[in-house]
Amino acid sequence: MIRLSLLFALLLSSPAVAGSLGNLAQYPPTKINLTITTTRDAAPKIEPDEIQLLSGKYYRLTISCPDVRDDLTGWRIEMPELLNNAHLRVVTVGDIEIHLQGLSFNAIECDEVGAAHVSFVPIKPGTFPFYVGNVPLALGRPIGESGVQTKGKSVFGEFVVR
Repeated sequence: MIRLSLLFALLLSSPAVAGSLGNLAQYPPTKINLTITTTRDAAPKIEPDEIQLLSGKYYRLTISCPDVRDDLTGWRIEMPELLNNAHLRVVTVGDIEIHLQGLSFNAIECDEVGAAHVSFVPIKPGTFPFYVGNVPLALGRPIGESGVQTKGKSVFGEFVVR
């Protein structure tokens, strides 16, 4: 039993054991912006469509929807692969902060003009797509349904984490 404890202690102190690539609470976060607008043919347009990130760095993503008119013309953004490979800290909508501390969420829906903020640390390098499409209710689908709405208008972007 002592040998097993000694082996375990040696493994934990070995330089081969990987540590975090960053301080998950390092303030201030680097600010990045994603703007979702509506084209003349009522499709979503995202700017930028590719967002470069570094693993282990603290970010605050601002998702802005400057031209949404109502619940049925709004946009839904989903980024499950990034969220599954990041440490989430805070989601802010208006003056309301939701401290997640590693939990996750499915989507953010822009059903009125405004912005939401997501503070996170990407943990795993890779390319993670994100989806912006119609709010499900606008297509006769259940409120809160996740996934690509195949009958609506949508666009994809990606987060590239190095």
